[in-house]
Amino acid sequence: MSGATVDRSPARTSRLLSLVAASVAVGAAALASSTGALAAVGGVFLVAVGLVIGSRRFVTVGSFVALLGVLYGGLFAAPPEFLILGTAAVVLVWDFGEQAINVGEQLGREADTERLELMHAAGSTAVAASASGVGYGIYLLGAGGQPVTALVFLLVAAVALTSALRR
Repeated sequence: MSGATVDRSPARTSRLLSLVAASVAVGAAALASSTGALAAVGGVFLVAVGLVIGSRRFVTVGSFVALLGVLYGGLFAAPPEFLILGTAAVVLVWDFGEQAINVGEQLGREADTERLELMHAAGSTAVAASASGVGYGIYLLGAGGQPVTALVFLLVAAVALTSALRR
């Protein structure tokens, strides 16, 4: 029996995917509001710290702060497309970050998990795209161009998406 230890830090592929989704969220927030972009960047920083140290709390709080940054743009009549894209990206940031931590804890960082992580990411992205499409459809049918209404629908869609991803 060797004295080898298993590195339980977050998986590389999901960690990278989380940061890519975070850049999309920051971009959507920046197109809506510079203040929102600053909040989103702060949230992404917290997510990045969480992904380095393997902290679910940092990933969750950082994702929430990034979501607030994206939604802040809704207060300034940002186009709903930016809000939908940014909200979906933030949900993916959280989901991919959680996946990175889970895979690292359960299988170890050195395990060959790239295919597993990419399949999870593809499924999550498909769910996010579907939920975004439904949210946007509801917005087009019922919002009448009201940014506040769009914000409510986006929050409902984000909660539904997060609930679906948890199961």
